[in-house]
Amino acid sequence: MEGFWLGILGSVVGSAVTLAGQFAKHRWETGKSRLQNEKRKALLKQMLDKAGRDGWRKMETLSGVIGASREETAQLLIELDARSSESGTDVWAYVANQPLPEPSK
Repeated sequence: MEGFWLGILGSVVGSAVTLAGQFAKHRWETGKSRLQNEKRKALLKQMLDKAGRDGWRKMETLSGVIGASREETAQLLIELDARSSESGTDVWAYVANQPLPEPSK
């Protein structure tokens, strides 16, 4: 019976070591990406803070400056509480600076 419990204990310890290793590997692989995204968000914040007279920035400019795709840039902008214009032009601004208009009744 003692061998049974040692087998169970070995399985539990082995599983825990495997999970810890996978977690460490994931953190190692995503750490660079996370740091890169923080730097990108800092640049986007600087650009949105100095958006000009109308308060909007072109997506082409934003994504070009941070060196990311349109989709990656849009995700980072949403994390910064920015939104796209409803006019169909691909421009972005902080929601606080360019709130959505009230719906017409």
